[in-house]
Amino acid sequence: MGTHAVVSASSSHRWLYCTPSARLEQAFEDTSGEAAKEGTAAHELAEHKIRSALKIPSERPTSVYDSEELEQFTDGYVQYVLDVIAEVQEACRDPMILIEQRLNFSHYVPEGFGTGDCVIIADGTLHVIDFKYGQNVIVEAEENPQMKLYALGALAIADHLYDVANVMMTIYQPRRHHISTFHCSTEALYQWADEELKPKAALAFQGKGPFCSGEWCQFCRAQVRCRAKAEEKLALASYEFVNPNLLTDEEIADVLKRIEDLASWGQKVKTYAINASINQGKQWPGFKLVAGKSQRKYRDEQAVARALHEAGHEDVYKQSLLPLTKLEKKLGRTAFQDLVGPHLTRSTTKPTLVPVSDERPESLIGTAKSDFMEE
Repeated sequence: MGTHAVVSASSSHRWLYCTPSARLEQAFEDTSGEAAKEGTAAHELAEHKIRSALKIPSERPTSVYDSEELEQFTDGYVQYVLDVIAEVQEACRDPMILIEQRLNFSHYVPEGFGTGDCVIIADGTLHVIDFKYGQNVIVEAEENPQMKLYALGALAIADHLYDVANVMMTIYQPRRHHISTFHCSTEALYQWADEELKPKAALAFQGKGPFCSGEWCQFCRAQVRCRAKAEEKLALASYEFVNPNLLTDEEIADVLKRIEDLASWGQKVKTYAINASINQGKQWPGFKLVAGKSQRKYRDEQAVARALHEAGHEDVYKQSLLPLTKLEKKLGRTAFQDLVGPHLTRSTTKPTLVPVSDERPESLIGTAKSDFMEE
C-alpha cells in the first residue's frame, strides 16, 4: 500500500466542504479494515486481468478474498474497459492506455497525487474509469471531485501529445450493479480547478478554513471529536419530545432525517472512547471501564468430542447450511440463483420510513398496513 496524500483525491468530497478536516483527521487511526483490504485485492486482480488481455506480462495475484463472486465482478469490469478501448480505437489508432497509473495533480493541490484505475488518452476525448468494489454506498460520477482530480492528473500526461477537448469520467461499481458516467469539457474542468479547487486545496493543506458539518462527514476519522459535528447532532436536543404531536410535520421530518445519522455518530464516539480507555488508559468524566461479558467457548472441539464419545454420548453434532450471504459468495450469484433461489422464501418486517432518495420502491400505505397486520 502506498503513502496517502494529506489532501487526497479519495477524501476530496470532504475537504472541499470542510477544508480543515484534511489535516485534522491525520491524528486519528485509519479504521477502514477488511473492506479496504478486500477492495485492494479486487483492484490487484482486475489490474492483472486487464494487463493480460492487453498482452502485458503480469503475474496473477492471490488473496484470502478470492471467490467466484470476485472473479465474476472483475471479469465484468475488464470487459467494460476492453469495450471502451475498442470504441476509442475506432476513432484513434494509437490511444495511450494506462492501468493503475499514478496521477500527479500537484499543480492544483499541494502534494496532490492519486492512482487512476484505467486512463485512456486519445485525440478528442480522455476516458477515466474508476473501479469501486465497495457496496455500502452507491457512488455517482456526476461532478465527482475525485474523478475530476484524476482527470486533471491525466490531462497533465496528455499535454502536447493529444488534443483533448472532452473528458468522460466513469465509475464502475459491480456489487451495486451500478455504472455512472459524467461528461464535461476540458475548459469547464480547468475553470473548476482554478476557481474552486485550487483555493480550497491550499486551505486544506494548511489545515485552515471553517469547519462545516454535513453528509460528507460520514467517513471522516475526526468526526468522533469534531465540535462542528457534535453541535449539528446535538441540535436535536432543542426539540421538546414530551408530546410528538406538538411538533409540526416539518419538524418530525427533520428529526427522521437526522436520527439515524445521530445514532451512527453516537456509536462511533462510544467506540472511540472505549478504545482510548483500553489502549491509552484514558478516563472520561462520569464513566469507568468495566470488563466485558464473559462468553464460554470450546478450546478444542475434537478433544470435547472424544471425551463425550468415550463417555457414551453419540448425538453431539449439529449440521446446518452456511448462512445465505456466505453461501451466495461461495457459489457465485448465478449458481446461487439457479440452485438455491427456487428454495428461498422471504418474510417481510414492519414497513419503515426512508429518504425519498432511497432506491427502494414506495409502498402503498394501505397495503403496507394490511401486510403487517397479517404477520
